[in-house]
Amino acid sequence: MQPGPVFGNMDKFVGLGVFVDTYPNEEKQQERVFPYISAMVNNGSLSYDHERDGRPTELGGCTAIVRNLHYDTFLVIRYVKRHLTIMMDIDGKHEWRDCIEVPGVRLPRGYYFGTSSITGDLSDNHDVISLKLFELTVERTPEEEKLHRDVFLPSVDNMKLPEMTAPLPPLSGLALFLIVFFSLVFSVFAIVIGLILYNKWQDQSRKRFY
Repeated sequence: MQPGPVFGNMDKFVGLGVFVDTYPNEEKQQERVFPYISAMVNNGSLSYDHERDGRPTELGGCTAIVRNLHYDTFLVIRYVKRHLTIMMDIDGKHEWRDCIEVPGVRLPRGYYFGTSSITGDLSDNHDVISLKLFELTVERTPEEEKLHRDVFLPSVDNMKLPEMTAPLPPLSGLALFLIVFFSLVFSVFAIVIGLILYNKWQDQSRKRFY
């Protein structure tokens, strides 16, 4: 992870981000109650919109009242066969509640996990006590295994993410010469056509007076 403005992580990250946002920046949004959990999949081309609390790129979310509680709260992130599920236990009853469920999430292999945080003028104290990781045994058909193996950039079915375009290679000397040459030829051609049309217009103007 690299430090940055997105809850302490870099913007335009690559992967899955699960955010626990404790303060609303978009004050006009009355229907959303904070603290709020949201998820975002990024292929490195999207910026997180803080002014709108990440709504333009949000996969889903839910309210999570986790401030000033006297018991531990839990969050589980489950990813199986391109199906993302996020649940929470925030009532102290040891019961999981659904928060986010998104099918068609494609994440590449070789995951890295990390946590980060950032604050503005107002701040809270939140402690991450532990992270527990479990690898699930999933049976796949050969076709499913190939599809899973061929994922190189995160994506979500039915959600268009901007393509990451590689920078164009610099033009060679010959290509640059040809571009300049044909540009000059086109300019001269346009000037000649313009002069011909202008002369014809002048001839027609003279005929009107005689």
